[in-house]
Amino acid sequence: MDGDTSSMIMQLIWLIFFFLIITGLNQKIQTKIWIMDIRTKLNVIMSLVEEDRRRVANMLRNLGVAAPDVLINRVVDFFTIEPVEIEPTDIIKRLDHLVRTTDESVKRMVEATVPHVGRYEKTLIESSLSIVGALNTIYKIVRHYLLTGERENNWILIMQLQFQMPMIMKIVNTYHEALDAFSTGKPIGDAAGPLTVHRLIENGQVVSRKVVDETSIIELYYKDRRVFVIKAEGPGSNVGHPGAVLNKLVEDLKGNVDLIITIDAALKLEGEETGSLAEGVGAAIGDPGPEKIAIERAASKYNIPLRALVVKMDLREAITVMRKEIFEACYKAFKYVDKIIEEETKPKATVIVAGIGNTMGVPG
Repeated sequence: MDGDTSSMIMQLIWLIFFFLIITGLNQKIQTKIWIMDIRTKLNVIMSLVEEDRRRVANMLRNLGVAAPDVLINRVVDFFTIEPVEIEPTDIIKRLDHLVRTTDESVKRMVEATVPHVGRYEKTLIESSLSIVGALNTIYKIVRHYLLTGERENNWILIMQLQFQMPMIMKIVNTYHEALDAFSTGKPIGDAAGPLTVHRLIENGQVVSRKVVDETSIIELYYKDRRVFVIKAEGPGSNVGHPGAVLNKLVEDLKGNVDLIITIDAALKLEGEETGSLAEGVGAAIGDPGPEKIAIERAASKYNIPLRALVVKMDLREAITVMRKEIFEACYKAFKYVDKIIEEETKPKATVIVAGIGNTMGVPG
């Protein structure tokens, strides 16, 4: 009797299973579960966006802004249209123009709202607004694909979005955590390049300092070499224009440069240690293109050796408060630069060392 009962139960289970497959109900149920999970995470993203908007709004109110939402709404939804790529002629020049126009437009908005505060505070406001804008964009994109998948009954689109959600949430939480550093001016992992060259400045004999295009140029003598250090003007949240400035510096020196070294943070692969160093050849800079190509053109035009040194870290470590491992790696990177200069050049040589990255919290 028990065997007959078990057999009937198994047949019923298979019948239900067969019915679900034939009618597609199993997929519909699975899709509903995915949608519920995505909506839950979407609500989390929205709550983080609202929380960060409030934090930035409070920052602006503390600086005397009566209606901070006006500025926040303008910057958060500000966008840049990429140049036409089908015609590659002067595309770098056009892209550089658009990038600079974007930066200047945001700067003018902030200046018009808080004209009475210093440049340092303004850079923190600009970066904080950029973080809120990035989070808001992620929220709108996820919502767009969720609503599109529901409206079109496209379970494949929903499935792809569901599988991407863990990575999306990781990025969202990273940006949310980064707001603490950018709103208070604490050094971040991306400042590895500027911090490394700052150590070089401290150990050299400084001859002159000047600022060109929000970028500092420090001339110094180091181990009987004439060294020009290039980094974003600090200690505000600033990346400067190191490529354009380096290109102009090489031209001013009429190409009489024996070595160019670029130092930057680089995303590590899973399994690599935070703060590990790697050297190579090329321009270590992660901009959209204009700054990098400016360095490459300067080096290739005068046949100047172009060396690169990177400090490895993940995205979270790059845009949040600098970890101890990265801080210590910057000292090792300085020693590495010292070694490269001695190996690649002779006394009386001229060397350009560019510390690429956000110089927030790093003076000079």
